[in-house]
Amino acid sequence: MKMHFNITGRVQGVGFRYTTYQLAVEIGVTGTVKNEADGSVTIEAVGTSEQIEQFLTRLKNPQNPFAKVKHIEQYEDPTIKDFDKFSVVY
Repeated sequence: MKMHFNITGRVQGVGFRYTTYQLAVEIGVTGTVKNEADGSVTIEAVGTSEQIEQFLTRLKNPQNPFAKVKHIEQYEDPTIKDFDKFSVVY
């Protein structure tokens, strides 16, 4: 399953990308996470439907006490390439 997420809220300047990276590695999801100019964070995630579901559930309630997820826009995107790991994009 290949999913695109755009996350809004307090998700920049609080370590959200790093904790997202840790979460993805823990679950076994591959892909990327990056900050956007509008203050949101974009994630491309590749994994099984079970991995993606677990990833999304945990993204909604970040373990990072400084991050606050307000909204997650999501859609399946078959054009996302297959990644061999999860990376933070700078």
